Amino acid sequence: MAFVVGYGRVCALTFLWLAIASAPASAQNAEPLPKQAERLGFWSPGEQEAGYRAMETVFPTTRIEASGQVRALPVAETPLEIEFIHEHRPYTIDDFMKANRVSGLLVISNGRIVAERYGLGRTPGERWTSFSIAKSVTSTLVGAAIRDGKIRSVNDPLSRYVPELKGGAYDGVTFAQALTMRSGVRWTENYDDPASDFSRYATHMGPDFYRLMSAQPRDAAPGAKFYYSTVESNLIGAAVINATGKSLSAYFSEKIWKPFGMEADGIWMSSPDGLETGGICFSATLRDYGRFGLFMLEEGKVRGKAVLPDGWIAEATARHSENSFGELGYGYQWWVDPSGAYRGLGIMGQALFIDPKRQLVIVIQSAWTKAGGPERYALQWAFLKAAVEANDRATAAGR
Repeated sequence: MAFVVGYGRVCALTFLWLAIASAPASAQNAEPLPKQAERLGFWSPGEQEAGYRAMETVFPTTRIEASGQVRALPVAETPLEIEFIHEHRPYTIDDFMKANRVSGLLVISNGRIVAERYGLGRTPGERWTSFSIAKSVTSTLVGAAIRDGKIRSVNDPLSRYVPELKGGAYDGVTFAQALTMRSGVRWTENYDDPASDFSRYATHMGPDFYRLMSAQPRDAAPGAKFYYSTVESNLIGAAVINATGKSLSAYFSEKIWKPFGMEADGIWMSSPDGLETGGICFSATLRDYGRFGLFMLEEGKVRGKAVLPDGWIAEATARHSENSFGELGYGYQWWVDPSGAYRGLGIMGQALFIDPKRQLVIVIQSAWTKAGGPERYALQWAFLKAAVEANDRATAAGR
């Protein structure tokens, strides 16, 4: 696996070259989105700023319908000050946002907003794409489907719900093995190679695609080896769609988005035939990402009613797989810190950090000029560490 994780660079030839008639431009850069064959992973900075906030003008999407009753997010009287030293250089929040091309930054502590900033010309009402934070959402919908009795358990094989997988490489691979990226099926998650599996297939859905994935070679026995693979998440999403008889967007809206009180509609990138890709690119406003973090902090309950099975979040955020991405382990499509905090991550600088012990949610949305890399991630993680420490000091001081 490459150093970067959670990539959603959508390159499917079937709809990669869709023309863009109109897309809002950044206040900082009026460059429009390309009308020709530029792939999402190679957009210029100006194209990123315009496109990440308006993916529905670029690709097919489905709507995640919001609620009429909005979950309040009170704002703390005293904002959190975050200052830190990284690589011998001092940073403020503004310095970090400029250096890492951050479009939105939100810190929620004990249900209150203690920091909220916007950059790259973005406004609070604008959505931003998540890239592979979508994987963490898809995982959560598996839990909801189990609670609803639509999926029997994580020990069920994917092929029970996606029959095109029977008899091939994915035959017998369970939800648990796919959720933890341990199917053993060969897949190249290389974001810079147009010939990689990711570049060719990351946005495909539908029966022909499922049969194609079933025909892939196997490198390891199911459960034996960690391979970060966007196709695992897409196939998990396909199983949820088939099990529930609903699109991912409709099921997400029904089980979480509406009941929890999200403020604005979200959108989810889909294949040309309308099937959302479980591994990449749902979009929402900054505060609604924060609300999803609160849903996780509140044990997957809405006004006391459980949406997920008992113990699901603890199971989903345990370290089921070890890997080479720093000190993070991997759960059910969540990256897990040694401290017990966990995070959803997407390339180009997206992060949803959740710390149950501190009742802390941090959202970072960005437009990195490359999918990732040690320097970008190191600065992002240094900021997260500083934000946690600043919040600890503020809590100790009674603020």
